[in-house]
Amino acid sequence: MSPSGGTPIVLLHALPLDSSMWRAQTQALTARGHTVLALDQRGFGQEPLGSSPPSLDVVADDLAAALDRRGIGHVVLAGCSMGGYAAMAFLRRHPGRVRALALLSARATADSPEAASRRRAFADGMEGDATRDRLVEATTPALLGATSRGRHPTMLAGLLATARTAGPEAVAWAQRAIASRPDSLEVLRATDVPALVVVGDEDELVSVAEGRAAAEALPRGTLVVLPGAGHLPPLEAPGPTTELLAALHEDAAAVPRTAGGGR
Repeated sequence: MSPSGGTPIVLLHALPLDSSMWRAQTQALTARGHTVLALDQRGFGQEPLGSSPPSLDVVADDLAAALDRRGIGHVVLAGCSMGGYAAMAFLRRHPGRVRALALLSARATADSPEAASRRRAFADGMEGDATRDRLVEATTPALLGATSRGRHPTMLAGLLATARTAGPEAVAWAQRAIASRPDSLEVLRATDVPALVVVGDEDELVSVAEGRAAAEALPRGTLVVLPGAGHLPPLEAPGPTTELLAALHEDAAAVPRTAGGGR
């Protein structure tokens, strides 16, 4: 039995990784008696890509279907980067199912036209045999902060190996889905549950200011800045990330079932 009466913690991974990026948190939280579901998103890990047009709404509906198959109504939901964008889509499409929320390395605003264009160009490049390897080698190191790159070369090597083996069609699909996502500030303003927004102070992709904007939109949002971490706190700061999720789960347990996301 989970300490909060069985409410599972659902973990959504970053691009181009899979659910294994949450291994440290899954093991630690399970050992404490929590129910943890680290799920692969479509096209990654064990999940097929399918034929749906790129959209985070599709990913959100995949999550809802996965929970329904398990008989799960409500969750504590945590998403990192792409997983955070999928979490915000889930809030929009399936309101009332989230008892507590953690957004790691994810901004609440839509991409600017320039940023969306860059994502789509990246997607095109991933589908080209002549450009794919160069793109992966050039962009993957930015997922880690400077401290992690300097102190943990094996982490960077492992991340590069994972990025090289990720399905290029899945990476392209995901980038196009992220590029077309809407602004989620209003969704967050309507999400009155315990919530954390976590940003590494060395994140080169999502700034502390962007994290603060998301935290301020959430009625019960708290911004946490992790020192020495970049875009992947579950890997770069596994212990602090675990403790944040455990504390968030306790906050969710203290919320009456009729409040916030417990409708």
